[in-house]
Amino acid sequence: MTGGFRRFVPPPDDPRITALRGLNAYDYREAAKNAPFTGDLIRGWQPLYGQPFRGMSADGEPRPSVHDLGPARPGEEAPAEAMTAAARALLTELPEDDRVRLCYPVDAVEWQLWANPEFMQHDTGLRLECARPGTRRLILDVVRASLSEPGYRLVRTLMRVNGFLGDLVELAGIMNEYSYNFAVFGTPSADRPWGWQLFGHHLAVNCLVAGSRMVCTPVFFGAEPNGIDAGPDAGTHVFTERIRLARALMQSLPGELADRARTYREMNDPAMPPGRVHPGDERHLAGAFQDNRVIPYEGIRVSEMSREQLVLVNRLVAEFTAYLPDGVAKARCREIAAWYDETHFSWIGGTRDDDPFYFRIQSPVVVAELDHHCGVFLTNAEPAPFHIHTVLRTPNGNDYGRAIVRAAVRTG
Repeated sequence: MTGGFRRFVPPPDDPRITALRGLNAYDYREAAKNAPFTGDLIRGWQPLYGQPFRGMSADGEPRPSVHDLGPARPGEEAPAEAMTAAARALLTELPEDDRVRLCYPVDAVEWQLWANPEFMQHDTGLRLECARPGTRRLILDVVRASLSEPGYRLVRTLMRVNGFLGDLVELAGIMNEYSYNFAVFGTPSADRPWGWQLFGHHLAVNCLVAGSRMVCTPVFFGAEPNGIDAGPDAGTHVFTERIRLARALMQSLPGELADRARTYREMNDPAMPPGRVHPGDERHLAGAFQDNRVIPYEGIRVSEMSREQLVLVNRLVAEFTAYLPDGVAKARCREIAAWYDETHFSWIGGTRDDDPFYFRIQSPVVVAELDHHCGVFLTNAEPAPFHIHTVLRTPNGNDYGRAIVRAAVRTG
């Protein structure tokens, strides 16, 4: 399940790794600015930090009217009361200086400063590894109250995988189970908009709730490696089902459809235009700091697929949204399916059972991506099945629930 990553564990005396030993997150934050690879990434992202929010779109003209901003249907409501109770318990427990550090206005630009690399760029809110155990527990209670039980388990698993990687390469000061920042936006309320953000290495969740409505994007789930093969959590693995479903969908397409869906045959294809593979995001287009990116549609329309293939699309969408509470996930899947006439599926890479690949599902209401990556702390120089990034977005202006917040301001 973990794809043979042990062959790519660097030796203990690897100079790139030994240069980082003994650093904590704040030391590494400064060191990363001056290192060749990480410094170039940071300098490339800096112009994007905190740009005025418009939202992703397919053509540069966001369509906010695609979003339903009314109350949720019965049985599809967000768990606003449980979330609010958990957040109030956290805020009550915190000393004043921590409370001030944790909290931001509901429309603050800090929403847009999340990132998924291991090096910290913005020290938003409270750092879990620096917090008292009781505070960490209360923070995680907020996360748990907001997500489905499988969603919460996935978040905690990714945090533990990060700790496993840190132990594996002896860099626990940089990568550990609690190498994450948490912030609250707005005043926790059962009926007014507010939310929270959790982000760090291979994990970012942005969750806004407004009464019965919830928007929980952007979301970044990733792992290097994609599981744990030693210690008390041995046998843990992630993303197996979404990879299986995506591959089954692509393999089921008949020749002409498959050819049109497959925009590039190789993960690093000579036919790609300059910049199509980003040094950090690789083939991802919807990652950190890309809130306003124009992503043209590619591949084939879902409406061209057979009934059996549509079943796989539905299951893949359900897998991507399974982190949401049951009712919210039901609403999200229904919303996405309503736009299948404008939904596109595209693929990069091989289609055999062991091939690494990238795919994207994109419509006016969703961008979902999965990409296999080269090693960062592992040494594989080519994309491999054991380093995986996934992204989920709500384009056309409703990431961070921004359309809901604007509607709430208009109505007072």
